[in-house]
Amino acid sequence: MYLPAHFNESRKDVLHALIAENPFGSLISHGKSGLDANHIPFELAANEGDLGVLHAHVARSNPLWQDVVDGDEVLVIFRAGDAYISPTWYPSKHETHRQVPTWNYIVVHAHGRITIRDDEKYVRSVVARLTRTHEATEPQPWKMGDAPRDYIDTMLKSIVGLQIDITRLTGKSKLGQNKEARDIRGAGEALKARGNDRIGDAMLERAAEKE
Repeated sequence: MYLPAHFNESRKDVLHALIAENPFGSLISHGKSGLDANHIPFELAANEGDLGVLHAHVARSNPLWQDVVDGDEVLVIFRAGDAYISPTWYPSKHETHRQVPTWNYIVVHAHGRITIRDDEKYVRSVVARLTRTHEATEPQPWKMGDAPRDYIDTMLKSIVGLQIDITRLTGKSKLGQNKEARDIRGAGEALKARGNDRIGDAMLERAAEKE
């Protein structure tokens, strides 16, 4: 990933928080069949290993788990927001006309080594934790015990677990840090007016740091 210094986000706690808030990742692998991409939700165990461990599962019918071998290097991309930026949102554009369109975004790349976990205990625990996390805000959270045991047992047999030990974390927050504070603020306010609070708020924070 191209990473100019002013867009670099290297704080582990910030990167872990971004992953936890945006757990649906793109898993990029290069197995026996070549490059592949799978889009799946992950659970981050931040306290496991030096940089954390990612846990997930895929359908048994998905060839991924047979295409890679334990220890293969993989990449998981977590997108934490993006937005088109119009040059008309920069106050300086109306003075100098020296601005062009761009696209701002926040992204985390987690490099790691994959391990296939084809055992029922592991898969059951991953599904249970993912369910608890994503059902937590529901008025009546669904839990695995709500379904018949034989049904859950059958469903668990149809999936395979994945464990990814993170070896390198890189983050990029492209939020106009290379521009004047007034231009960052102008674009941030324009985004919020259009409903993109995620990137808009992040840009306003960067503007405040410069002012």
